[in-house]
Amino acid sequence: MSTDTPRIAIIGAGPGGLTCARILQRRGIEVTVYDLDASRTARDQGGTLDMHPESGQHALREADLWEEFERLARPEGQQLRLVGRDGRVVFDAVPPPAAGADGNPEIDRGHLRGILLDSLAPDTVRWGHKLEKAEPLGGGTHRLHFTNGTTGTTIETDLVVGADGAWSRVRPLLSDAVPRYTGVTFVETGLDEADTRHPRLAALTGNGTMMALDDNRGFIAQRNSNGHIRSYLGLRTDEHWHRQAGLDLTDTAAVREALLHAFTGWSDSLTGFITDTDTGYTNRPLYALPLSHTWPHTPGVTLLGDAAHLMSPFSGMGANLAMLDGADLARSLSGRPTVDDAITAYENVLLPRSAEAAEGAAEGLASAFAPDSAAQALAHMTGHH
Repeated sequence: MSTDTPRIAIIGAGPGGLTCARILQRRGIEVTVYDLDASRTARDQGGTLDMHPESGQHALREADLWEEFERLARPEGQQLRLVGRDGRVVFDAVPPPAAGADGNPEIDRGHLRGILLDSLAPDTVRWGHKLEKAEPLGGGTHRLHFTNGTTGTTIETDLVVGADGAWSRVRPLLSDAVPRYTGVTFVETGLDEADTRHPRLAALTGNGTMMALDDNRGFIAQRNSNGHIRSYLGLRTDEHWHRQAGLDLTDTAAVREALLHAFTGWSDSLTGFITDTDTGYTNRPLYALPLSHTWPHTPGVTLLGDAAHLMSPFSGMGANLAMLDGADLARSLSGRPTVDDAITAYENVLLPRSAEAAEGAAEGLASAFAPDSAAQALAHMTGHH
């Protein structure tokens, strides 16, 4: 970039924003990341991710973090198992022992974020900064207003990158689009020390992901590191199903009964994911942006990751795409004469790619939570392996 060093602010310290910051720094471009979390350990980072060669793995190589990734990746986590509602395994794809990092090896979200954070220059990430307002000043510059605990911080920037997820505070600068409910809700539960404390459920899960899908509902269990299994109970239901049922989500016993009722007729070996939870129940309705979410080119601002293309998790593409977005934006910023040229080039790649991925994710969710989802899932697996 031939102009004076631009002031770049990335909002959000998720995989996409951190990947972008890492590659910018490797190319000698200064950047600051602002995140509303109080610290890097302020909250659980969620489950496990499979890194795809053409997106997440590509971004890690460009960030020169491949060796760090390989040390923490779990190739065995690529195992994919399909189970009937009667608890019988109907399909089991086990990666070969020598798979290494070929294919789509798994890594815990927290581990991935740690690799990226540790790779950045000190004080790159400003924790505890909640973006309240982004104010256009003309000419592509913006004034960003943050709250930081009880105080406020104001900065001016030549480029603001919205890497701040589903409910992005940056997106309204570009687009009126808001995430919509997909019709499917996940209720998350978890098992600790699963192999010793819950051996039957651990054996059913295997080393990777287990899915049991049928009649608009299903169980998805994912092996994480340190003996933890994270499971999701999926239901095609109203967004406010618990209110309609007069249910208080903090009433663990009542939620358990409601979930057991929803899965009446399913095998005890599966409903154990409901009854044996060590973590309680967390309600997670799934939202998505419109499939072809686009915006007019706007100087000094762009989006990446979920802020740009929130989609159902049934593509397995969310974090992978966010990291590819971050790598593409960083490369564009380092290789174009102006910030404006860089944004234009980046968005010309980003927008069509996002629309295609979002369409696939919507189709995946629709087939996974359908009346005949068990048959669809089996046909999909056997046709793809």
